[in-house]
Amino acid sequence: MITIVSFLSFAVWVYLIGFHGGFWRSSPVLHLRAPSGRPKVAVVVPARDEAATIRQSLASLLAQDYPGELSIILVDDNSTDGTGEIAASLGRVERLTIVAGAPLARGWTGKLWAVHQGLAHERARTADYVLLTDADIVHAPDHVAALVAKAEGDGLDLVSEMVRLNCATIAERALIPAFVFFFQMLYPFARVADPAKRVAGAAGGTMLVRRAALDRIQGVSRIRQHLIDDCALAKEIKSSGGRIWLGHAEGAVSTRVYSDWREVWNMIARTAYVQLGHSPLMLLGCIVAMSVIYCAPPVLTIFAHGLPRVPGLLSWLMMAAAFQPTLRRYHRWPLWGVALPAIGLFYLCATVDSALRHHAGRGGGWKNRVYPENPAG
Repeated sequence: MITIVSFLSFAVWVYLIGFHGGFWRSSPVLHLRAPSGRPKVAVVVPARDEAATIRQSLASLLAQDYPGELSIILVDDNSTDGTGEIAASLGRVERLTIVAGAPLARGWTGKLWAVHQGLAHERARTADYVLLTDADIVHAPDHVAALVAKAEGDGLDLVSEMVRLNCATIAERALIPAFVFFFQMLYPFARVADPAKRVAGAAGGTMLVRRAALDRIQGVSRIRQHLIDDCALAKEIKSSGGRIWLGHAEGAVSTRVYSDWREVWNMIARTAYVQLGHSPLMLLGCIVAMSVIYCAPPVLTIFAHGLPRVPGLLSWLMMAAAFQPTLRRYHRWPLWGVALPAIGLFYLCATVDSALRHHAGRGGGWKNRVYPENPAG
């Protein structure tokens, strides 16, 4: 059995590195460039209790150097920390509209209900493109122009980016690069962009969507109960015949801070079981798979004897090597690659906790709300 596990882990890593869409390369990157045309763009920013980040985020949007008409619609989702007041303190700016969000409607998640209200605004309804972005994202001055240039140049219905996440605290330095690595593994960016592949993914921090594509799928109403709303939206657009693209951002960064490991744990536990379809069988499969892929190689390397140790060591070296491009993107020490099995175990335990929370009626908690987490809604 030890020998079987050893060679199975080795075979999986050979497949992942050689035949899984080149996910480990941590590419492509959207380079900043100007669009050829001047399509009308509306930016929809859902915000709930974002007082710590909203001023910087809105300021970066208001400072966009975009040649066409650009409007920003902030939907204040019943914040209690003065988010709307901070936004209003920026002054009467022609580009900015602040919408006071209605109470959460039954059957919707908070973020999507806020997005829905933003999309209903006249400026969003008449736009050629809608940029959906979070209230903690800071955009380079030419970021919107680069997104539009990519969409126009390649005929895309959705251009999405994994923004550069904050990686300053001890917990972030240890755990955030792996979050990006695992996301790339779940949604290989090359396969997302391939119309022949069913894989559809997006990153919620930056999603530029063609308005015609949104109208084709009835906005966000079909995915109103999804917690992993970015990937759900990408799936709807791609399933409707739209072309999508997912890459890494050079012109957008997140200012959201995870101060300790508990905050990272809660971020994972909020949606991990959703990703598994709330299926105990899928959870069991995830535990077995993560154990074989991440945990077995170092255990075999350290404790096994004879033949099983060799593929175990090779698997450990391959995963460490595959992690390097992501570590370089986040300016982390290469030896963090050796720690990937321990980091993977952390993510696995948080996933199990996600299942426990769901079955205890505490799943999907976010911003003082707990959702029923019905991904099929």
